[in-house]
Amino acid sequence: MIDYRTLRIALLGAGSVGSQVATLLLEHSDELAQRVGARLVLSGIAVRDLETDRGPGVPRELLTTDAEELIVGSDIVIELMGGITPAREYILLALRSGADVITGNKALLATHGPELFDLAQQVGAQLYYEAAVGGAIPIIRPLRDSLAGDRVQRILGIVNGTTNYILDRMDRGGDDLESALAAATELGYAEADPTGDIEGYDAAQKAAILAGLAFHTTVPIASVYREGITGVRAEDVEAARKAGYVVKLLAICERITDPETGSEGVSARVYPALIPRDHPLAAVRGANNAVFVEAEAAGSLMFYGAGAGGRETASAVLGDLVSAARRHVIGGPGVAESTQADLPVFDIGKVSTRYRVSLSVADRPGVLAQIARIFSDHGVSVEAVEQSVPNAPSAGIDAAERRSGVEGTATLVIGTHTATEAALSATVAALAGSESVVAVQSVLRVEGE
Repeated sequence: MIDYRTLRIALLGAGSVGSQVATLLLEHSDELAQRVGARLVLSGIAVRDLETDRGPGVPRELLTTDAEELIVGSDIVIELMGGITPAREYILLALRSGADVITGNKALLATHGPELFDLAQQVGAQLYYEAAVGGAIPIIRPLRDSLAGDRVQRILGIVNGTTNYILDRMDRGGDDLESALAAATELGYAEADPTGDIEGYDAAQKAAILAGLAFHTTVPIASVYREGITGVRAEDVEAARKAGYVVKLLAICERITDPETGSEGVSARVYPALIPRDHPLAAVRGANNAVFVEAEAAGSLMFYGAGAGGRETASAVLGDLVSAARRHVIGGPGVAESTQADLPVFDIGKVSTRYRVSLSVADRPGVLAQIARIFSDHGVSVEAVEQSVPNAPSAGIDAAERRSGVEGTATLVIGTHTATEAALSATVAALAGSESVVAVQSVLRVEGE
């Protein structure tokens, strides 16, 4: 029997992911030792409450409420507590103690990533975070290592399983947002407070991480444009289906050129968008995630799989654990994050794409010409116009009533050619102020073409 050296592993947090990490680490300790060349000993699990049942795979004798004592003296610290405080303080302590750190804490990395990476570099440690984006999907390591020599042009990511389930149910089942969210909550895909998911906060944090990796540039979370799915109507999803699109909440990270100066920068944004139904991302169903990468040399790549779940995310954590343990066995300093490009992060106004704008308009002659003029005045070219059957009361009024000033409404869906976000925003503001427009019902971008 091989006499392996021992590496001490501290685990912070024993929730759905942490408990699975502990269970798998204990169950497969012999096999992991063979892969690493060292025995991985789980020295303790820091929790807030010792009385909570963690399941049969988590020995109670390993539980402790003293995270700091557990961290000091450990070779590798796995942080799965979530949140900013005290996770940030514990990770800083671990790095200063000389330990490598593994985390799945997207909120912490999106907010304090530069501080943590700088400290890791100073002390020669390594910070691993494969589980922070995409659950079980391997996307961090491919961007950080495999594509480090390539030039990534764009990333389109479905990185939130809750919203993908909701939009998929609206697309395939005809549900409205409220009923689809209720179903997601019942199945455990949505939290009791789903704000972080449906308002796009979760996806924005992941977009900041992906953009930083892809473009070797620090992308602050405050620079990520964010829209959630709360404004997506069943009518929008149905109209998209008829037009050959599917609605997805996308995290988009892209190299773009400033239309005014010609300088290169990056954009990171999250919003519901229309994807052609023949695009690979359109086939991502249920609560699954997928990240579509477009690189100069490698071409188009897609990473697909379970974006959440305790056991699935634990797979990513254990992958990082094996990498960290191998580094301890082999020796040498950690690999620094490549964030030296220092490209500017552009405002959403400099982004160019196509749009589909849904309007409720007065059902009277000349309205279409007035609306077309508004688009033209703001430099947005109209590609196509679709008009629905007029809504009541116009469908039931006669010529005398029409002449007396009674009028109904109709719905126009206007598709545009490529335009800047700034131009489209000005157009929408002008439309909202037009006497011919009852309401701007929705504005959806078209991506993936």
